[in-house]
Parts: sequence; C-alpha cells; structure tokens
Amino acid sequence: MSIARQDAWTHDEDLLLAEVVLRHIREGSTQLKAFEEVGKQLSRTSAACGFRWNSFVRKQYKSGIELAKKQRKEQVVNDPDLERDSVPVVENNTIEQKSPQEEEKESITLQEVILYLTKMDEFFQLENKEKERIFEQSLLLDRENGRLLEENSLLKENLKAVEEDYRALMQIMERARKLSVQEDEKTNPKVSFQMDKNGNLERVSK
Repeated sequence: MSIARQDAWTHDEDLLLAEVVLRHIREGSTQLKAFEEVGKQLSRTSAACGFRWNSFVRKQYKSGIELAKKQRKEQVVNDPDLERDSVPVVENNTIEQKSPQEEEKESITLQEVILYLTKMDEFFQLENKEKERIFEQSLLLDRENGRLLEENSLLKENLKAVEEDYRALMQIMERARKLSVQEDEKTNPKVSFQMDKNGNLERVSK
C-alpha cells in the first residue's frame, strides 16, 4: 500500500489539478471524480486534492470555471444526448439546477458525500498529527539548546579558572627565576646572565 504524500504542492501540480477539474466540469462530471483522478497521478489523497482546490487553486480560475460551464452548456445544446447522459457539476458546495429528468439520473449519492467527508477528515487528522510532531520536535530542540547553553557557560568558567591558574604559575616561575639569578650573583660575582636570541638566560663571564 503506497503512502499518500503530505509535502507542499508545486506550481505544476496546481496546474494539473486545475486542468483536470476544468475538464471534468466541461464534461459534466463531478469534482470528486476529478480529485480522485489527480490524487492517483500525484500519489495524494482525493481529500487533499479537494482541500487544495477549494482553499487555493479555485480562486485563481474563476473565469476558467465559468468558461468550462459555458462550454458544457453549448455542448448540450449542440448534442441533446449529452444532456440525458450528463451528471451534475459541484461548485462551491452547491449543485447546478437540473431538469427533473436529470435529477433522476443524479450521480452524486449519499455514500459518495460521506466518502468525501471521511477523506477530508482523514486529511485534517494527518495535518494535526504533523503539527503535533513539529511541536514536539520544537520542544526537544528548546531543551537541547538550554542544555548546550548551560554547558557553554560552564566551559567558559572552567577556561577562566585555567587562565588565572596559568598566570599565577607564570608569576611564580618569574619570581623563582629572579631569585635564582640573585643567588648566582651572590655566590659567583664574576658570572652574570644575559638573554639569548630564543629568550633564555645564559651565563656569561664578566
């Protein structure tokens, strides 16, 4: 069983959705069938396709929808057989007015409506689960960020302590060096010290 996609819609997918829905309107079919057709092509649920159409794509094709309806009516005028075989077109959750003969042949059943609403409900449930997952990840990242901040603060304190110890050690070594030089000068006045090119002290005779 293939897993339905939940990623963002692309511009090409919106175009495909609009093309298929408009074609179904021209042919007198239902939008539900159009959503199912697009869903199979894009590996999405028909509910997701319906939600995308009603919430975003349909607003951009108002003139195209009116033109498709007009073309459908023209086809019915030119070919009366189409009127007998036509099925109602659902637009904005309303059904176009049909003749009594057409109403008898109405193809949208209660079962189809329930199926559509069930798929829409599944879509929203998946969307809510995705939001919950993102929220949980956000909480985990916040906790990890807090832990890293505490660790960073502790490392800074440790570094400061090491630097202070290092300076204290250098001061002790400097005092010890000076005392050593003074003792050598007292015991051997003919010997003095000078610094070589590497910064080290060396004894030299006076």
